[in-house]
Amino acid sequence: MAERRSVETSLARLDQAIGRLEVSVARRLDVDRSLGALEMELQRLGEDRSKLALDLDQSAARSARLEEANREVSRRLVAAMESIRAVLERHGG
Repeated sequence: MAERRSVETSLARLDQAIGRLEVSVARRLDVDRSLGALEMELQRLGEDRSKLALDLDQSAARSARLEEANREVSRRLVAAMESIRAVLERHGG
């Protein structure tokens, strides 16, 4: 009888240990899933960052071209105004 009780106690302890192990495995799987999701999110953010950097470079290049065009237009306007003033002064305007 004592042996039977000892075996039952051992089985109960084994059952509890297995239960704790199952809980630990479930937690670990949750952590792994969370880690996987975070890694995917980090990869997506990296891709977004690369795209934004490319867009920024393109916008900066466009801005530089527009600034150059603006300077050229201003230069031409000044030249045109000077030509008009000269014509007006010659014709008594």
